Amino acid sequence: MDMNARFGLQCTPFTREISVEQLFPHPQRTAALEGLKLVVDQRMSGALIAPAGLGKTTVAREVYDALPEVRYAVRYVKVTDLSKRDMCREIAAVMRLPPAGTYPALVRAVQAAVERRSADDGVRTVLILDEAHEMRPDVLGMLRVLTNFAMDSRLVLSVLLIGQPPLARLLKLPELEDLAQRLAWYGTLRPLTREELRAYVIHRCKIAGAAATTFDDRAMEALFEMGKGNPRATDHLARRSMEAAHNAGADRVGSTHVVNARASLAP
Repeated sequence: MDMNARFGLQCTPFTREISVEQLFPHPQRTAALEGLKLVVDQRMSGALIAPAGLGKTTVAREVYDALPEVRYAVRYVKVTDLSKRDMCREIAAVMRLPPAGTYPALVRAVQAAVERRSADDGVRTVLILDEAHEMRPDVLGMLRVLTNFAMDSRLVLSVLLIGQPPLARLLKLPELEDLAQRLAWYGTLRPLTREELRAYVIHRCKIAGAAATTFDDRAMEALFEMGKGNPRATDHLARRSMEAAHNAGADRVGSTHVVNARASLAP
């Protein structure tokens, strides 16, 4: 008997393979989504800043899914430590432009493409930059240039910065003051509470096909204490706990399985 059969599952739970429609309905994530949608609707830019594992990229996926293609061209870039020219090349590539040329030429090409899409099709470009805390200050500052249209008199491009807390510190640098002022909305996410964590675990088991709660009460408590309400950490721990219970021949996950699973994960 494999693990899924033991627990009555139709698929492996707690993986990243989950559709937007199946996401756990959490009010705070919904508020972040609505904040980003509103700032885009107002033709402005914003930032979502929170620690790793709390669902920032999930919110980015929801934004991508929520903005209708007839009105918005949403482009997603996962940021790495790149120079201004290389970052412009990444942006050009996701916009289906030739990713070649000097930095000024790439900036002009991106701006021209954004303006053409807006003028010809009435479609507004939205650029999502994920892991933005890894951007160099001078590269972040480039966004001020990139969003400057007609001597700053037109709002044509929305930029959504998604990143961990170091992004907030970067945006407080004097040389980035102008960029920080261009961000009309700042949002964050927090860890799940004990009750929310329980509901989250039950939800993830349910959408995987479980007819009954797979974790007992003490296991739920252990998941919360060890995962600290972090959804990503909880996913790893819960999946490994189910494997531990299955290997032990148990039909339900207990606190001992969670403790053993935690010991097998990297610190």
